[in-house]
Amino acid sequence: MPQVFMPRLSDTMTEGTVSTWTKEVGDRVEKGDVIAEIETDKATMELEAYDAGVLEQILVAVGKTVPIGEVIAMIGDGSGSAAAAPTAASVATAAPVTAAPAATPAPAPAAVAPAPPAVAAVPTPAAAPAAAAPNGKHPLASPLARSIARDAGLDLTTVTGSGPGGRIVRADVQHAIAALSGSSSGAATTAPSPSTSSSTLSSPAPVLQLPTGPDDEEIPLNNVRRITARRLVESMQQAPHFYLTSVVAADELVAARARINEGLAALAAGHEGAVATKISVNDLVVKAVAIALRAHPEVNVSFGGDKLIRHRRVHVGVAVALPDGLIVPVIRDADTKTVTQISAETRDLASRARAGKLKPDEFTGSTFSVSNLGMFGVNQFTAVINPPEAAILAVGATKQEPVVRDGQVVVGHTMAITLSIDHRALDGATGAKFLADLTALLENPLATLA
Repeated sequence: MPQVFMPRLSDTMTEGTVSTWTKEVGDRVEKGDVIAEIETDKATMELEAYDAGVLEQILVAVGKTVPIGEVIAMIGDGSGSAAAAPTAASVATAAPVTAAPAATPAPAPAAVAPAPPAVAAVPTPAAAPAAAAPNGKHPLASPLARSIARDAGLDLTTVTGSGPGGRIVRADVQHAIAALSGSSSGAATTAPSPSTSSSTLSSPAPVLQLPTGPDDEEIPLNNVRRITARRLVESMQQAPHFYLTSVVAADELVAARARINEGLAALAAGHEGAVATKISVNDLVVKAVAIALRAHPEVNVSFGGDKLIRHRRVHVGVAVALPDGLIVPVIRDADTKTVTQISAETRDLASRARAGKLKPDEFTGSTFSVSNLGMFGVNQFTAVINPPEAAILAVGATKQEPVVRDGQVVVGHTMAITLSIDHRALDGATGAKFLADLTALLENPLATLA
C-alpha cells in the first residue's frame, strides 16, 4: 500500500504541519492531485500524490506537526482499513515518495518544544509495552525520538509507541522523560518544582515559565515564527558575529532614485495603459551590494566547518516581514540585473511571500542578505546572519540631518548601514574593505547603473 510521507520542501525544513487535507478518506486520488497543504518554516505548499488509488487513511490530523519522512496518509485500492497501518519497519527505512529532496536533510535538533502525539487521531495499536522491531533487537522509533531518548539517557524498550505500527515518536519519549523526572526524587537531592513541565525538560535552553492572568492572552507560535526563532538562536550560537557600521552620504542616492522614477513615469505616460514603475532606495542598495560582492568574492562565501565555500554567483536575499514571521526571498544573479529588474522581481517575490505562495527555490540559496528597516523609521540596527551565509547588511532610514561638508554645516541626506559578519569566515579588515567600497558605490549610484 503506497505511503504518503511528510515531504522535505525546503533546505531548512525538518518538520511540517498539515494545514489542510483537500481529500477525504474514501476519495479517489490520481497522480498529481493535491491531497493536502503543508505549512513549512517558509510558506504553505501543496502536497501532490505520487500514486493513484483511494485515500484509505489519514494518519495526521490538521494542525499537527510531524518530522519529515513521517507517514501521514495511506493510498490503496479502497479495500484497506485503519487496521492496515504501515509497519514501523517501513516507516523507519523508507524514503519520502511525495517529494524529491533537494539535498540531504540536516539533522533535527536533539531537543525540541513538545507537541501532541503526531498521530493522535490513529487508534493506538494493542501492542506490548514497547514497540519491538521484527528482529526483536531494537524498538522501532523515529530518528528524532531516538536522538531525544539518547540525550536523556532513556531506554526506549521501556517506552510504549503511539505511532503507526506501535512506532515510538517524539511525544512518546517526551512523556516518558517527564514521567521519569517526576518519579525519580530518590536519585536527586531535590525534586522538580511544581512548575516544571515537559517543555522545560526537553527544551535546548531553559524556558521561562511566565505567570498569566485574566488580562493576558497566550498566542501559540505558528510554524513560521517557531522555526524562525529556532534558526535565529542557532545563528547566534554557532556564528560569532561582529559588526561594522558606515554612514553613507546619501544625497546622490536620493537624487538618482528621483531621476530614475521620473524617467520611468515619463516612459509610462508615452504608452497608453502602461503603469509607471517605481524603484526604491532598497533596490539601489541591492544592486550596489551585488556589484560589491562581485568585486569582493572573499565576502561571497559560506563557512563549511573545515573549509570555506566561495560562491561563483551572486544571489542576494531580501528580508521580507510577514505578519507572523520573516522570510528571505532571493534575487538570483543580482549583479547581472538592472535596478528596474531587481525592483520588479523584489515586489513580485515580496507579494507572493506574504501570500505564502513562494516556491522552495525562491527562498533558498542566497549567498548574502539585505535587511532594511528604514521604511519603519529605524535609523540604525544590527541584523542576525542568515545561515549558511557569512554576512548580512542592515540598512537604516535615509534621513535629513545637519552634516559637515567642505567645512560648512549643511543639511544633507544620510543613511547608516551595518554589516554583520561571521568571524569564522571573514576578519575585520576584509569586512572593512567591502563596506568601504559599498559605501562608495552608494554615494556614487551612477556607477551601479553603468
